[in-house]
Amino acid sequence: MLLSELTNPPELTDIRSLSLPDLKERILLMGEKPFRAKQIYEWLWQRGAHDFEAMTNLSKNLRQMLQQHFVIQHLHIAKQQRSSDGTLKLAFELYDQHWVEGVLIPAPWQDRFTACVSSQVGCSLSCRFCATGKLKMERNLRADEIFDQVFLLNQQSQQLHGHDLTNIVYMGMGEPLLNYKNVLQSIERITAPDGLGMSPRRITVSTAGIAKMIKKLADDNTKFNLAISLHAANDLKRNEIMAINETNSLSILAEALRYYFEKLERMVTYEYIVFQNFNDNIEDAKELARFCKIIPSKVNLIEYNSVDGVLYTKSDEDRLLAFQQYLEGQGVTATLRRSRGKDIDAACGQLANKN
Repeated sequence: MLLSELTNPPELTDIRSLSLPDLKERILLMGEKPFRAKQIYEWLWQRGAHDFEAMTNLSKNLRQMLQQHFVIQHLHIAKQQRSSDGTLKLAFELYDQHWVEGVLIPAPWQDRFTACVSSQVGCSLSCRFCATGKLKMERNLRADEIFDQVFLLNQQSQQLHGHDLTNIVYMGMGEPLLNYKNVLQSIERITAPDGLGMSPRRITVSTAGIAKMIKKLADDNTKFNLAISLHAANDLKRNEIMAINETNSLSILAEALRYYFEKLERMVTYEYIVFQNFNDNIEDAKELARFCKIIPSKVNLIEYNSVDGVLYTKSDEDRLLAFQQYLEGQGVTATLRRSRGKDIDAACGQLANKN
């Protein structure tokens, strides 16, 4: 028998693919009371149970029946690296032996403990500065696989820092808005009272700029925060580093952002990695400042975390500070995000590439 058949038996249903009403229906067919479904759901989504035997308030007979009918295809930590600055990089192995990555970024001086999670195995966008862009796009992550990353990173935060996660960012491997359904389902489980109960205001989804899906976020009245991986505010430069801009140009993106703000009245954050002698001069800052006037927004200026085989390097300190000062002089809120985990494979996709 193949390992994949042992870990993913084709005749068994992954129990976390069922909604609570569907689970109640299945439990009734087993001859059990419907309240048992709620108990099981709490074990799965509040306590993160990966084993039916752990569900100790269920009868032994019911636990055995669950094992006969269902499977829990959970991920596990395959590798980890901890930086001298406290950043923790985890490689998660999925049931089908693919790897994805998650990062715990502690900032105890700000009372902030952030989990960065992946949404896809690989990525189809091939941004030139990104390690994940070198990986073949394999598949979307399911909602429970995204949930597992958050649950395990929260456990690490509790164990290492004695503190629950305060923030979650969907900025790991993959483009979240190309896995729209599963990303939103994962957020529903993370924020639900019978899930992890986190506030959606503490969650940020980052996109390279899929305009039609940004509009869908508005139509669906989403409650979480939106970040745009911008990195250049003119089409020529953005085309060079982000192929998505060829079909979702800055003018198309701007129109989608106006629609988003008109519907939700919520500001966005622009993520802007500052590259040496590419997008870090004052003319680039002027273009960015103009783009920031489209709707209420703020900017995170990100110090680049170098990737092997990539020609781009981080901007010099004086150019970086001059860039920030220009934006602030134009009334743009611009926060400098220093690179974390410089002594480990902290850049998105680096560990998975090595595997």
